[in-house]
Amino acid sequence: MKRLSIVLMVIMVTFNSCSIKFNGASIPPEMKTIAVEFFENNAQLVVPYLSQQFTEDLKNRIRSQTRLSLTQSESDASIEGRITNYDIRPVSLTDNEQLTAGSSRLTITVSAKYTNNLDPKQSFEESFTRYKDFALNGQSLQALEPQLIKDINVMLTEDIFNRAFAQW
Repeated sequence: MKRLSIVLMVIMVTFNSCSIKFNGASIPPEMKTIAVEFFENNAQLVVPYLSQQFTEDLKNRIRSQTRLSLTQSESDASIEGRITNYDIRPVSLTDNEQLTAGSSRLTITVSAKYTNNLDPKQSFEESFTRYKDFALNGQSLQALEPQLIKDINVMLTEDIFNRAFAQW
């Protein structure tokens, strides 16, 4: 019984001293800073707060999932870009005679450029598109739009973050 206690204690101490990170980020130890530039809205349909919200959502993702410091001056890496598309279209009809939309789709496209000043081979320039389907169900688009934008921003910032930092 004493042996079993000792073996269990050794196993517990061994596993308690291990630390594994599961956020998927593979940031080199020498990278300390990143600059995130303001994402200007160049889409034909402009939502006044979209640029600011997207930029802040991307910064918050980097703050919460990395050890990198955000800076506005010289940095080890930078992300810049623009919102290139904001589109709302019907995706299904409820009434063929009156062509009433049953559900619609909000699509946002962002063009992002990631520059890794420590390893330029890791840099990229790419477009990311995400969408969310919704039904008005008696509500106005203006009432649903803020949450739709938040949901799509989560997906877009995850895509950009993973492309920049999750190299697996």
